[in-house]
Amino acid sequence: FSWITSSTCCYQEFYLEMKKIELKKALKSRSKLFGAWVSYAEPSITETFAMAGFDFLAIDMEHSSITLPEAKNIISISQSYGISCFPRPVSHSNDYIKPLLEFGSDGILIQMVEDPEQVKNLIDLIKYPPIGKRSFGVNRAQGYGMNFDSYIKNWNESSIFMVQIESIKGVENIDEILSFDEIDGVMVGPYDISGSLGVPGQLSHPDVIEASKKVIDACKRFGKSCGTQLNDPNYNSISDLFDLGYNFAILGSDLFVLWKWSDSMRNIMAEIRNKK
Repeated sequence: FSWITSSTCCYQEFYLEMKKIELKKALKSRSKLFGAWVSYAEPSITETFAMAGFDFLAIDMEHSSITLPEAKNIISISQSYGISCFPRPVSHSNDYIKPLLEFGSDGILIQMVEDPEQVKNLIDLIKYPPIGKRSFGVNRAQGYGMNFDSYIKNWNESSIFMVQIESIKGVENIDEILSFDEIDGVMVGPYDISGSLGVPGQLSHPDVIEASKKVIDACKRFGKSCGTQLNDPNYNSISDLFDLGYNFAILGSDLFVLWKWSDSMRNIMAEIRNKK
């Protein structure tokens, strides 16, 4: 049965590679895309999200307790449903980026990118020579050795690199940041932008909106996908997001779903308890 196993392995590798390339092309053409955050390590959550038809899943390791081994499981589960998966590591350190790439992520989403020097350093960590300086190794990404040659050959072209613009410094340097061809998409972080502008949490503040629009407009000029997240998504808020010029939306997270439900139930319980 070795030929069956080999054929199945090759087909799965080919299928996942095609799905990743398809997503990369969609990002390049600024197609409408949808993603979701995974903030809890429970496998059933990733399976549920993967079955919902999202274009990609992102793992929030910056603001959660998800460990590297848990992220590996999330990546594997997401890909088993043909859904690309992008971890967001807690920092720009190769101590986090390298293992996430070796675990087989389809790319990576990097938080708080503020200047072109950071982008160059990140490209060195993410891409293989001659584009970057990523070291060569064997792990799940390379099929534990069985897909080594094809992975090494295709990675630079097919992998997806997304950055988050979350500060006024990043907004001011957006043209220089987007000058790198390796960047496939940009995610605007309005909460951190509001903090860097001295109006924390005021997402509708004119300065926050102006900063976000500057990033949106720059992405249009450079032909890069641009998106943001919605904490409490609904049809109208999602439509409004695309009307602003974004072309992808991350529709909340497992954490926000549970938070909103719990908060709603708390209010209902209090109202019923106090009812005379």
